[in-house]
Amino acid sequence: MVPEKQSQNFRQRWLPHPLLTLTLVVVWMLLLNSFTLGGFLLGTVLGVLIPIATSHFWPGRPLLRAYGKMMAFLGIALWDVLVANVMVARLILFRRPESLATRWVAMPLELRSPEAITLLAGTISLTPGTVSSDLSADGRTLLVHCLDAPDAEVAVRDMKSRYEARLMEIFP
Repeated sequence: MVPEKQSQNFRQRWLPHPLLTLTLVVVWMLLLNSFTLGGFLLGTVLGVLIPIATSHFWPGRPLLRAYGKMMAFLGIALWDVLVANVMVARLILFRRPESLATRWVAMPLELRSPEAITLLAGTISLTPGTVSSDLSADGRTLLVHCLDAPDAEVAVRDMKSRYEARLMEIFP
């Protein structure tokens, strides 16, 4: 067997998802809130074993076109969460409940990647004032509840341009 092929098989067997392994180790260390050799070793063991145990649930890795655009997307989403917190607080504190234009909106999707749709739905739900509630059986429409959306078309257009368009650049 060619050494390159052997190292690839070794990596696929022991590190099926290296980014997940790294993430698990980092999260473990953050949860411990201190750095000890024993904690690091246990985090590393968990970071290796959990992806191995769950690898059959991950038939294929999502393909990303641009990691830089993914980081930019995460920055935008984080900013939107902060801004929406202030806006929702203002709505709750200074507006009468009956003046809010709460509504359900159906957002047609151009995304086809399950990972991209999941990221879109999660981003919408994490942004205060909106919650993604359901995905149609064909995966082409996302049902979103908006706390205050006077115009449903504007709300859909904003979500599509702010999040979906960026995700289409990231996921094939």
